[in-house]
Amino acid sequence: MPRVRIATRESALALWQAHHIRDALATAHDGLEVEIVGMTTQGDKWLNAPLSEVGGKGLFIKELEVAMRDGHADIAVHSMKDLPARLPDGFALPVIAYRASVTDALVGTTAGLAGLAQGARVGSSSLRRKAQLQSLRPDLQVLPVRGNVGTRLAKLDAGEYDALVLASAGLERLGIEREDVSELSVADSLPAPGQGALGVECAADWDGIALLEPLRDLQVERCVRAERGVSLGLGADCSLPVAAYATTSDEGGEVALSALLASADGGRILRAAANGPDPEILARAVVADLYEQGAQEILDALAAP
Repeated sequence: MPRVRIATRESALALWQAHHIRDALATAHDGLEVEIVGMTTQGDKWLNAPLSEVGGKGLFIKELEVAMRDGHADIAVHSMKDLPARLPDGFALPVIAYRASVTDALVGTTAGLAGLAQGARVGSSSLRRKAQLQSLRPDLQVLPVRGNVGTRLAKLDAGEYDALVLASAGLERLGIEREDVSELSVADSLPAPGQGALGVECAADWDGIALLEPLRDLQVERCVRAERGVSLGLGADCSLPVAAYATTSDEGGEVALSALLASADGGRILRAAANGPDPEILARAVVADLYEQGAQEILDALAAP
């Protein structure tokens, strides 16, 4: 039985994800040796600016892909919302699975957005979250916040922010239970493409790729591929204000996809939705709808210096 080496960042959440896949592989293949290879990425080192200004969340991915390319690791585990829609040449994404809650969580109040005071300081470095929050509450100050989940919560508790917006899945996976958390509905904060799901990346020619087959979840995979097709069609990386969420009732049935593209300040939000059996065709239809509504104008404004 071969050995599988998992490249991972060393944040608490990244390590949870890597160990989750390690345990799933060990369960699927009796006697398989699985090793965790911890790494520090550029995204972990660069904490002084929003990701949208320093290269996007791809900063967390590059070193892991270099390790796989150079033979120091076999696979990497990602939060799907952090993985750019287009993989570099020579890499594959054979597993998209283990989807937890897709929602965003507002930490700092149990009364939702209505519970925040006028002009409250909300920590989030996500343009997607910022745009949607400010479309609902233009008075809010949505301020950048970097660091892992524990670091962000410490800044909230120190009074640097009145609230934070974090992924519900991250809080759940880390076992963080607080009394000051309220879940934002999908209607109020449409999630990032792939939010809540895990992905396993490897070199396309890795000879152990068949070992990953038992980990696949075709239902989750179809939904996330539809969502990622929206980002791909808009030419957007995961740092831009693009949201998409798909659901399906079974592995081969219709997928229902909703998506949005927002201006940076949330003053303009385009929405599109469609149903269909093929995730890629469905994504293209939704993207075409967004372009008909004026997506290019928003994308040009977002790209302007």
